[in-house]
Amino acid sequence: MLALGLCVCVASSVSAQTLYEGARLIPGDAAPHIERAAVLVDRGRIVQVGAQGQVKAPASAKRVDLTGKTIVPALIATHVHPGFQVGTSYGREHYTTATIINDLNRALYFGISVVQSQGIEAGEPMYHVRAEQQAGTLAPTAKLLVAGRGIGSPNAGPGGAAYAGMAYEVTTEAEARRAVEELSVRRVDIIKIWVDDRNGRAPKLSAPLYRAIIDEGHRRGLTINAHVFYHDDAVDLVSAGIDGFAHLVRDKVMDDALVATIVKRGVFVMGNLSFPRKSTYASLPPWMSPGDPMAQLLAESVNTGVLDRLRAYFTNRDAKAVDAARQRYSILEQSLAKLSRAGARIILGADTGLEDHLFGLAEHLELEAMVDAGMSPHQAIVAGTSRAAEFLRLKTKGTLRPGLDADFVVLDANPLEAITNLRRISRVILGGAEVDRRALRPALP
Repeated sequence: MLALGLCVCVASSVSAQTLYEGARLIPGDAAPHIERAAVLVDRGRIVQVGAQGQVKAPASAKRVDLTGKTIVPALIATHVHPGFQVGTSYGREHYTTATIINDLNRALYFGISVVQSQGIEAGEPMYHVRAEQQAGTLAPTAKLLVAGRGIGSPNAGPGGAAYAGMAYEVTTEAEARRAVEELSVRRVDIIKIWVDDRNGRAPKLSAPLYRAIIDEGHRRGLTINAHVFYHDDAVDLVSAGIDGFAHLVRDKVMDDALVATIVKRGVFVMGNLSFPRKSTYASLPPWMSPGDPMAQLLAESVNTGVLDRLRAYFTNRDAKAVDAARQRYSILEQSLAKLSRAGARIILGADTGLEDHLFGLAEHLELEAMVDAGMSPHQAIVAGTSRAAEFLRLKTKGTLRPGLDADFVVLDANPLEAITNLRRISRVILGGAEVDRRALRPALP
């Protein structure tokens, strides 16, 4: 039903072995990079990885010379909301399988191989896309993981008008557990909860309710991820056994005790810096300026009306509004820096799919923001690859190791020198086959 020719995106067969050699290889985990590496791929999986000249390939293997390039694992985005934007129009009326697939294709174009939806879902479209991918009947694109409907208190779910009524609204422990049971039956990949009062518009999800959700979810083997705003709520959520935070706390900088407990309990944390950072710019940001690789990626893949609207946003900014935004944003940067120094499990999550916060754009801006907040480029790459795969329980993705999926990005420059070099994409390899990115371009805008 969904294999509609929307993505004819692989350019080569995966039936023969292929040896990629000569590139710098960044494995995506704690291991050091290999300056001149070789990667042997067979039927979509990595067979060998090592220094060039040490990896033995059969004479029949296809050889791809990547001298001067850098290889990194394909990115994994843990916080996305597909299906709402078509050109400059944003709304629930666009929430269709075709729009979702287009967002997946856009993610792939930017070097992202997996996306995890975070609870802004209605009806069947995402379940259909996931089923088609699992059955192998959908043309290759970024892998979609679903959360189904998230859970919150009445009127406390996702914020925009386009999302009204999508979340479960629970007021009793029985309702909370029943929502988890229904999601479990649908075999969701994660459960999302909203805990804060949404700027005073709704009651918070109370501690007894989110503790019931966490308990029921864990009993059923599910990961629970929390949208949180207030520091005190975060403290109790960690105590209750939450698995991850979809945002940093925003009312104050995380204190040392909370950071230490997050680290001790292995809670995963998404910075979600890039969307709030937008309002801190007083003029056109560097990533929209000629010469930045992001500007080129946007020109290739984004509707001109959206680009015009983005440029207009950064024109004639109010100085007081910018200053207030920078003060709010400083709280997030300080918390992320503390978490990073303490060794917390930080992962790539950008709230992708909000209006004009486009797939691919959001993730690359998020990685840049993480580095600007104090993480090293290597730490940011780990957050967007192996650590994200760990959070999503993806055992065959996120690292360039033998036996894992051959999902990687070939870059024209070294991201260890500048994280923005992740935008200098030469090739994207998905399941051992090169993605025809040029063929994707016409449909993306």
